[in-house]
Amino acid sequence: MAHPTQPETRRSRRERALASAPLPTRRELRARTQARAARSGRRHPPSVYLRRRLIVGGAAVLVVAGMVSGATGIASLVSGSDSAADGSAAVASGEAATGMPRATVLPAPAQTAVPLGADGTEAEAAPGGGALCDLPAFREALDSGSDADAIAAAGGAEAFRSAVASGGAPCIDLHAADRTWVVVNKQNALDPIDYWPEPQARAEGVERTSGGHMRADVAAALSQLVSAARDEGAGEIGVNSGFRSYDLQVATYRDYVGQLGQANADLTSARPGHSEHQTGLAVDVVACDDGCGTIEGFGGTPQSDWVAANAHRFGFIVRYGDGDTATTGYEYEPWHLRYIGPELAGAYASGGYRTLEDFFGMPPAPDYAD
Repeated sequence: MAHPTQPETRRSRRERALASAPLPTRRELRARTQARAARSGRRHPPSVYLRRRLIVGGAAVLVVAGMVSGATGIASLVSGSDSAADGSAAVASGEAATGMPRATVLPAPAQTAVPLGADGTEAEAAPGGGALCDLPAFREALDSGSDADAIAAAGGAEAFRSAVASGGAPCIDLHAADRTWVVVNKQNALDPIDYWPEPQARAEGVERTSGGHMRADVAAALSQLVSAARDEGAGEIGVNSGFRSYDLQVATYRDYVGQLGQANADLTSARPGHSEHQTGLAVDVVACDDGCGTIEGFGGTPQSDWVAANAHRFGFIVRYGDGDTATTGYEYEPWHLRYIGPELAGAYASGGYRTLEDFFGMPPAPDYAD
């Protein structure tokens, strides 16, 4: 196994990119259908050879029917009926019979590949019916560096999320450390791996037990969250930890490994380059009614309950939920808030999502690649 602090290499990143398979081909879909049919006890669908024989046979029947219809029309003309209706029908049949018999062929149904969302259902198309990355307004907003403008140009947070989850927005890089939508986990390292967010600030009017710096926009949002919790009777909320640099995460992770062993350390502390705290978008909070407590004591408090129900109003989510270890790779941390912006956080909450991996249609990341 590689050194526990070894960052993701170009080779591992390339292997992960290759592992992100494109939409299945028709052959793969057909194989999956046959496999499902076998498991459920149904017979396999007819082979390609058999289907061709059936189509040819059906076309032959139609040709014979056309020849019979033409012969009937000729007989009607010869009969010389004086009825106007019969005469009209005879003329029409005779005209049809003057040419070569034609078989009616039904067009085959379209087989356009439909992108699927994370839940397996059909994903919404990008505005205007085209690929999101081909929309000039979206590309302009994305290139300008404004995350909020890019989300708006995509047609809103849900359209943005759906495009990413369906694989229809390759221009959106979930590795990019400076984006609010970055997903950093055990399978997804930061890019660049030694990223340092700027500008940074401390949340005004918020108590802290240590450090407390974070991205400036996150600090402003946290100040609003803490003020609202106070005004709505939930109590005081303070900051235990905000931004941690790559080098600090090296020391932090080594301490956990020394105390708990690597397997247990990996459940509670990220390896360097894989920590949300390095983005400046994550903050650990504590309850501060009669002095600030510890992060371990945050769960079950009025502040914790209020945060779980209301954090999305201010752009935050509880990143590592109870029972989600198999997806996130971390134990339940009700104190760990992650800022993704109010637009995406609103879509996250209204959609009932529990992890960013599910939100963006990414595979679970319970373990490191190495």
